[in-house]
Amino acid sequence: MEPFHYQDGDLYCEGVPVREIAREFGTPCYVYSYSKIREEYRRFDAAFSSIPHMIAYAVKANSNGAILRILARAGSGADVVSGGEIHRARAAGIPANRIVFAGVGKSHEELRLALDEDILLINVESLGELDYLSQLAHATGKKVRIGVRVNPQITVPTHPYISTGRAEDKFGLAPEQALAAYRRARTDQMILPVGIHMHIGSQISDLSIFRTGAEVLVQIMESLAEEEVKIQYFDLGGGLAVPESGEGQPLPEELAGTVLPALEGFEGTLILEPGREIIAAAGVLLARVLYRKPTAARPFVIIDAGMNDFIRPALYGAEHRILAVQEGEGEETVRVVGPICESADIFATAVTLPPVREGDYIAILHTGAYGASMSSRYNSRPLPAEVLVRAEEAYLIRERETVEDIINKERIPQFLL
Repeated sequence: MEPFHYQDGDLYCEGVPVREIAREFGTPCYVYSYSKIREEYRRFDAAFSSIPHMIAYAVKANSNGAILRILARAGSGADVVSGGEIHRARAAGIPANRIVFAGVGKSHEELRLALDEDILLINVESLGELDYLSQLAHATGKKVRIGVRVNPQITVPTHPYISTGRAEDKFGLAPEQALAAYRRARTDQMILPVGIHMHIGSQISDLSIFRTGAEVLVQIMESLAEEEVKIQYFDLGGGLAVPESGEGQPLPEELAGTVLPALEGFEGTLILEPGREIIAAAGVLLARVLYRKPTAARPFVIIDAGMNDFIRPALYGAEHRILAVQEGEGEETVRVVGPICESADIFATAVTLPPVREGDYIAILHTGAYGASMSSRYNSRPLPAEVLVRAEEAYLIRERETVEDIINKERIPQFLL
């Protein structure tokens, strides 16, 4: 049974009516399925069971501590992009030797933290970053394991804001620059160049693009082998598409079948960085209908969740499936919008729902990834609550913020008091 399903006309998450969650914890509210998170992790892990590998969950997709603990207990590592995410991963019980750190703008403080924690790999993205790591390693006497993030300079058919492997994208090093970085690292006794990394974008459904990128990295590895640089960790990154509608999703098994032939003969460990693929379908954003407003075209359904709670539709034009929490007679096509003072605050321009009225609840599906983790306080709106459902129990895993929480973090100069 799918984690979100109708039973006697009510939408359930596992064994809990979603309407009861809304009444107990309020809206807007993110709701996650424990069983779905574990199921998706295990499926991704099993798809690559034929070779030594490590799943490094992309913490940026959803960094809630309870989510990270679920994955840590399942055996997951972590792909992190900040010092804060290193702290979160370690606090959740993810071992340092299962953490990989990427990011084009790692601060000196973050790199020192990564070195102090002795994480598995720092995937460098510029020669300047490599130079600083060398200085740090020599100053502390600690050797540092690195990978080099390669920008394979291939076009990915996805939204330009989530493309990371084109020549014009800021991420990684072009192949010839990557070779220069390895050569520089090879001559430094404190730098251990043991990894190679790519991440070419998100929401990629054409699996052949992963194969193309992997082949670029294999060519670099072959050149490095001639210079006696042996790569032990091949980091394929993440980015497998998860359609907002939930239909037509490429499977991890299909990804494995596409890329593994390119790695034939590789004797190290493959690293994969799924984020959205594990958590997206495990979450919904629960909202309450505030008002209905008829128009000449189609009516507006105004809900209490806004683009500050879930920015993907406004930022990327994402069109997520929306369900009424209670099934009803008949149907109508409506526009679902939020309360934010921006015209971009639209969740759907034409979605068919049972007639919903003020006070009813709706659920926006596939919002477990890049939902709560990208939420903001725009319009002085407090951050939403988050709830985890396991079987027939619902657990609050992040309290709803209050306006007082926001104000109490501010400091007013004495001359204004």
